[in-house]
Amino acid sequence: MCLGAIEPLSLLISHEDKIVRRNAVMALGVMASNNEVKKHLKCLDVIPAIISKLSPEENVMVHEFATLCLASLSVDFSYKIQIFESNGLEPLIQLLSSPDPDVKKNSVECIFNLVQDVQNRAAVQRLNGLPPLLDLLRSEFSVIQQLALHTIEKITTDTETCVAFRNVQGFERILEVVAMKEFSDLHEGALRVILNCLEDTESMQLFQTMGGLEQLLQCVGTSTVAEVKANAVKAIAKMAQSSENRKILHERNIEKTLTDLLTQENESVRTAVCQAVATVSKNLSSRDTFRSLDGIRPIVQLLNSEGSELRMAAAEALSSLTNSNNLNAYAIYDAEGDRLLVRQLQDSCTGAAVYAAMALTNMASQEELRKSILAHEAMPALVELLHSTDNNILISAVQAVASLTCDAEARQELRNVGGLSALVQLLKSINAEIRRNASWAISVCANDEITASELCNVGALEILQEISLSSHRSNKFSQLALQKLLDSNLSLKYSLTGHLSSSDITTDGFYDPGQIRVGHQFPVLEDISKQVVNQHRATIAVNGKPQNQFIPKGPEEGKQDSPTDTTASSVLNGRRSSKTPSKTKGKGHKEEDEKKKEEDECKPHQKIMVEETWSLPYDAAFHNLVKEAAESIMPLKDEVKMYTALAMFLLTELG
Repeated sequence: MCLGAIEPLSLLISHEDKIVRRNAVMALGVMASNNEVKKHLKCLDVIPAIISKLSPEENVMVHEFATLCLASLSVDFSYKIQIFESNGLEPLIQLLSSPDPDVKKNSVECIFNLVQDVQNRAAVQRLNGLPPLLDLLRSEFSVIQQLALHTIEKITTDTETCVAFRNVQGFERILEVVAMKEFSDLHEGALRVILNCLEDTESMQLFQTMGGLEQLLQCVGTSTVAEVKANAVKAIAKMAQSSENRKILHERNIEKTLTDLLTQENESVRTAVCQAVATVSKNLSSRDTFRSLDGIRPIVQLLNSEGSELRMAAAEALSSLTNSNNLNAYAIYDAEGDRLLVRQLQDSCTGAAVYAAMALTNMASQEELRKSILAHEAMPALVELLHSTDNNILISAVQAVASLTCDAEARQELRNVGGLSALVQLLKSINAEIRRNASWAISVCANDEITASELCNVGALEILQEISLSSHRSNKFSQLALQKLLDSNLSLKYSLTGHLSSSDITTDGFYDPGQIRVGHQFPVLEDISKQVVNQHRATIAVNGKPQNQFIPKGPEEGKQDSPTDTTASSVLNGRRSSKTPSKTKGKGHKEEDEKKKEEDECKPHQKIMVEETWSLPYDAAFHNLVKEAAESIMPLKDEVKMYTALAMFLLTELG
């Protein structure tokens, strides 16, 4: 090259004399392996001339060194484009059938380099390149077999090529390779091709009828090469995506095979096994079989692995094993898997956290397991995930929160760690699945009034009301969440809707500030009490519990058990007073206020204490009514007599 040979050689490859032409191609073909020569050739545009030497009229020697030259140049991206645009693929594919092994080797090597680019993969299939590539798998030269197999593996990542592979008996040829022990060095690549081509139902059915499943099981059982085992297990997992195949695999005792493989030291094998367990466990019987074989404990232990891919696969397997299977959930608990799964919620691997949350969601259906999960500080970890930007993490974390917060203690912990605000913000998500799950979690949390109150305080009510007005954002879960919030705060529900149902039971602390419009703030009872008397209607409040029993609460705080619970109809269905210009107060309230005022003037510090511990005035008369009714009616055993006596009591006392 330094002596200036490249440019004249690039011209001589097109010389009219065959011998000159042949020798020029040979020289250029050998020199093209040098990087500096490759750079120099870019300036000379030699690709069309070299491709023209692949024609059938040229002799084998020219074919050999022309393909050698192209194989060397085709590793460079710019040369790949030139070869494609100069229609170089078609003559290269034709030379795959050359009687000369060197021509075959160089041609398939060049094609392998070219198919690293997507457009060339599809072009090989269009030019009917699969049959000659499959034929090369029978070559007596290992290097040709390997290059052909790697090329097939690459082009079968294209969907159309997979269909063509099936139509040209590709499975049959690949299974021949897998079945022959002398081709053991090709088994790994052959299994990867199978993996690529098992993407559709038709291919899986064909593979099954050709005895493919048996071949895979044999590879798993007999091969000593870890990667071969791993790829065979991956192919089995692909097959197991079909319910019919899962049934066949169960009959072949696949659970025992996979459980035994968990003892392998190779990480890729164990990762593939866990992924297969996740798929195979979609069969109900297989879930129980894994437990009976004690296959759950070793999977739990894999959560301690250093490799993130293996941890993720183990969590995926556990999430599948616990799906609608409480006994498997307890098996994980017995192996201390709940602690490891909670720890995995903080895993840097997104998939590991997602599957861990899914497994915990399944386990949380059992009260004992819920308590154990929460004891390992699952709630703070889940709340942290609620701030993620990954949709899959958000969905799985919200589902886990919903499954864990069916107990009051868990809801209290969720409040304490600030999870309600994060949950409510997810109602604004543009992702419909996230909104649905957030609505479901809020409907669960709203089962107690304290949590429902805090949800309202952080804007849940307003957002859900806004969603309810949207035809495309509203769904049955958002409607349920809104209803739950209202049911847990009857004062708010009555103020918004103007009515309560017969199943709504009011308690001490219920009040009626009047009708408010959607989007307007619901007035707090303490704030109302501090207003000066004005022309507005009275605010009616109910409190029949003595001061030493009543715990002060705001209007949006939780419903509390009370001995003076009354039905909505017995309290609210009377007329509203529109004539009273001042606030209605409990009996004795005025005298108590005056007395407190005198005491507070003498004790300024106590005045601050009274303001900070405001409580609803006590209606002693109402308390006495309830007490008298209970004492006179409850001893009666006959229901008709009890109802009659209660009706007469109300008639006498209330009119």
